[in-house]
Amino acid sequence: MDPWLKLEGIVRRFGANEALAGVDLTLGQDEMLLVLGPTGAGKTTLLRTIAGLERPDAGRIEMGGEEVTDWLPAARDVAFVFQQFALYPDWSVRRNLEFPLRAPGRQLPQIEIDERIDWAAGLLRIENLLDRPAAKLSGGEMQRVAIGRAIVRRPKLFLLDEPLTNLDAKLRESLRVEITFLRQVLHIPMIYVTHDQTEALSMGDRVAVLAEGCILQEGTPEDIYRRPVSPMVARQLGQPVINIIAVRREERGWINSAGVQLMPAGQGAGEMLLGIRPEDIATEGGQVPGLIRVVEDAGAVWILLVDWASEAIHIITPKGRHFAPGGEVHPLIDTRRAIFWPR
Repeated sequence: MDPWLKLEGIVRRFGANEALAGVDLTLGQDEMLLVLGPTGAGKTTLLRTIAGLERPDAGRIEMGGEEVTDWLPAARDVAFVFQQFALYPDWSVRRNLEFPLRAPGRQLPQIEIDERIDWAAGLLRIENLLDRPAAKLSGGEMQRVAIGRAIVRRPKLFLLDEPLTNLDAKLRESLRVEITFLRQVLHIPMIYVTHDQTEALSMGDRVAVLAEGCILQEGTPEDIYRRPVSPMVARQLGQPVINIIAVRREERGWINSAGVQLMPAGQGAGEMLLGIRPEDIATEGGQVPGLIRVVEDAGAVWILLVDWASEAIHIITPKGRHFAPGGEVHPLIDTRRAIFWPR
């Protein structure tokens, strides 16, 4: 099936800075795409370009089979949810929700406006807030209203620019679930940009990793986490960050720069970078001892920082055993989970 949204070779420059450097991207008719990247990666510029708020210097944009590269924002029928709530503080919640429905040219009858507001308020569980001034709302309530103001329009595409960043952890968790549910109810494609790996792994049908204006990899969350194409992609997901060790293959196995064999010979050859997630290293079973430097209590698991074979590595391990700084472990890499990249 053809994608509903297609970006081909999108370039956007600001002076000497190339914010988008030839971005190719697709989005299905009923799909949520999470765009993951650090600050300055070009995430917001990407959304603004799709919405028509920025004009690309090169490339083309298609929506529903039509080229829209030169269309004005209003003609694209895109709803944008920002990191800042952007509500009118002295207006009631109802009036904030009504605002996009009373835009010039819409001419919706009052009965339809009321129906849309009641529908959105019910979905977002803000019916009891409709008469409250926006200034009297909590952060989570404000973001619900901001999302409601977008969905009452029933647009063709939703763009969400780190909408949960300013909320506390508990509210972020709750709204992640609600936004995922909304997408399933509305059947409207969404692009959600974030620097939060938890959001990327838990919400998206697909993830696109963006850095320095380039898409580094696209795929399911599992693909990106387990089969990253480069160390830069691998570091975007996982807490603690993936262990990356320079190794070379010799007859007896993979050897690090200190000349210690870390694992048996297997895939790959020559000089490589070995990536291994902290949860894929056992604390016992290896031949080379490691010294525990730090023990972090992460609820259901321990996170250990270990000096091992002249390398500093993180290990995630269940709480069936007690660990303490200064203790000894014998790390064993799960060879099935090892990732290799050319050096």
